[in-house]
Amino acid sequence: MTVDSGEYAAVAGRAECLATSEDMEAALDRMAAALTERLADKDPLVLCVMTGAVVVTGMLLPRLAFPLRLDYIHATRYQGATSGGELVWRYRPSAAIRGEHVLVLDDILDQGVTLDQVVRACREDGAASVLTAVLVEKRRPHVCAADVVGIQVPDRYIYGYGLDYKHYFRNARDLCAVAEEDGAESSGGLRKP
Repeated sequence: MTVDSGEYAAVAGRAECLATSEDMEAALDRMAAALTERLADKDPLVLCVMTGAVVVTGMLLPRLAFPLRLDYIHATRYQGATSGGELVWRYRPSAAIRGEHVLVLDDILDQGVTLDQVVRACREDGAASVLTAVLVEKRRPHVCAADVVGIQVPDRYIYGYGLDYKHYFRNARDLCAVAEEDGAESSGGLRKP
């Protein structure tokens, strides 16, 4: 599915900025401080949850001044849709996780289903410990909690900083809420963009 330039501009024009790039940079700094305190002596294996966490991982890693290794895990419930379905594993580095202190980095804690399943998988695969960090947490009930959270936002359909809307806007400089007329009511089954 592609979005033409007119629709792209209209969605961006109607969106509400929830956090500026300055707010997001401050959130990343806070996350880095919390993660450094908890992991600096652990030589963790950092798992980037694809695809949304690419941006947060790329922006957070240079802030972590301690030994670490990077890998990824790819589990998705959305596959381009606006609501989540059954979890599909595209890549699970089981052997690499055994005995490791794992840091799972994800873009958002929406319902928490994906993060919960990723954490369970890491434990099943023999991780010595699992710590989770998300850039954004929606203010709503979750299946699980994240250990480190960058910023909390209302329960709205959002994009920017790795979060997408119909596969677009991951590169937006601010964190924005999609307008209701663009099909973005409060969560009510809608996916995190």
